[in-house]
Amino acid sequence: MTSLETVATKESERIESLDVLRGFALLGILVVNILGFGLASAAFIDPGIYLTPFEGPDSVVWALVELTSEGAMRTLFSILFGAGVVLFVSGSRGKGGGLHYRRNFWLLVFGLIDMYVLLWLGDILITYALGGAVLWLIRNWKPRRLIILASLLLLLGTLQNLAFKITLDVARDAAVLMEQAEIAEVEIDAGTQGWAQGWIEFEKSNLAEIEGIQDEMEVRSHSYRSAFKYNIEGASEMLFFNIPFIFFLDALMMMVVGMALYKLGILEGKRESHFYFKMMWTGFCIGLLINTYEVWACVNSGMDVLETNPFFRSTYHLGRLAMGLGYLGLILWSIKSNWLQSLRARLACVGRMALTNYLMQSLFGLLIFTGAGLGLIGKLSWSQIYLFVPLIWLFQLIISPWWLKHFYFGPVEWLWRYLTYLKQPKMRR
Repeated sequence: MTSLETVATKESERIESLDVLRGFALLGILVVNILGFGLASAAFIDPGIYLTPFEGPDSVVWALVELTSEGAMRTLFSILFGAGVVLFVSGSRGKGGGLHYRRNFWLLVFGLIDMYVLLWLGDILITYALGGAVLWLIRNWKPRRLIILASLLLLLGTLQNLAFKITLDVARDAAVLMEQAEIAEVEIDAGTQGWAQGWIEFEKSNLAEIEGIQDEMEVRSHSYRSAFKYNIEGASEMLFFNIPFIFFLDALMMMVVGMALYKLGILEGKRESHFYFKMMWTGFCIGLLINTYEVWACVNSGMDVLETNPFFRSTYHLGRLAMGLGYLGLILWSIKSNWLQSLRARLACVGRMALTNYLMQSLFGLLIFTGAGLGLIGKLSWSQIYLFVPLIWLFQLIISPWWLKHFYFGPVEWLWRYLTYLKQPKMRR
């Protein structure tokens, strides 16, 4: 038995649908991540700083991304990661927890490299590594039980978002009351003062980010060293607040959905074509309806931060789940209908090299936008940044099939397997 057969999944055993879906999600996630590469960090939370007044091509591009991609591609990626965990632990080599946890440990290391070396604060690998560690505990659950858990996590995430929004609304109202009381020279109770102070602190923090945009642009575009120093502070916030309190739950709920869908045979394309057609239309109808409402709410509020921040929206998780399922239905329906064979083959290659391609996108972001390369951060408008997206897509759609024509694995995939199994897989064909 060759080392390839011992260590790696045989090419004949690969599931086309998972590779195509993973490739599609990988390319799609760039649509959102490109903003983090090319704009100020605050743009994710408060796009109104760039899009007020709401007009012109920048606003149109923002609205289209919100409608079609925000949260949806991350959802799709998380679903596929959950499915991948089930696939791995159900195999003969993955039944032991040692391999699974070693695999996740090295994924965590790759994530830290992505965040600290490639300077990508929006890294998802760290979150996935932590989520994967939890998924081992429920690996043998039946689909019904997984769906119940996913529903509870979705409800929890929705309630969390709602709590964020209500808390800040109450705090802002209290700040208005305190201001009115000061004008009228009347006293207000300590509770109201406390709430008002909370809003003042939130507003100061948000204002500080806006006022510091120019400084951020200069530091991140000056040199790799200066960008690295700036990145350290943001990385600490991501590791110790955003990931454990926001993004972990965000990813986990969709990973559990992915585990259930894989065990039901849906992700493998085992259902009839009309099933995926219905999934596509139902998902897109619900998702686009919710996303249209959210875009309207943002615009109607004058791009107020409490509306533009996705994690302040009570409908956010339901909308992104629906859109993610819509894309699943679309891709799987196209596979069942045998459409676009050439494109599917290229997407499958991108998906087989998903980890390499994901880190490659971070490298492109580093070289194009930071001082390590062209230093274009802050020099392009919201819409102009998207000129790089099709170029990166084209490169990965060309380079991935070429690479896999000569090698069995992507370079990072090969290293990940080597570190996981402690055996050297065959690389060259």
